[in-house]
Amino acid sequence: MFPLNKKAAAAAVYSIYMDKLIVGIAGALGIVAVHWFFFMKKTKETIANGPSIDIRVEGGYSPESITIPVGKTTILNFTRTDPTSCLEEVVLSDFRIRRQLPLNQKVPIAITPQKTGEFTYSCGMNMYHGKIMVR
Repeated sequence: MFPLNKKAAAAAVYSIYMDKLIVGIAGALGIVAVHWFFFMKKTKETIANGPSIDIRVEGGYSPESITIPVGKTTILNFTRTDPTSCLEEVVLSDFRIRRQLPLNQKVPIAITPQKTGEFTYSCGMNMYHGKIMVR
């Protein structure tokens, strides 16, 4: 073994513990950031003021959360501007609807919710999501 004086030994131990402390803090901050992003992020809600609402499909859905009235037909106009293959299709499983979304074309989808609640829609691969709140 290499002979170390007390100061060098103390510095080596301090360095090891400081590295572990920095990695631990960075890991904890990463966990908090992931938790916030997936569970606490608030989406901006858009209320349908007329018989239709436009939804832009570009890296996800915008608006991501919409509110529509129960018992009234609402037309969701999806316009895909993102060439990503995942977004080529929209699925409204609660309404049993699956539609292709051609690039740069408006695709109207009429729905008439019969009950209040929260319903989701997604891309064909279930990677991008949106929410329909019926009140």
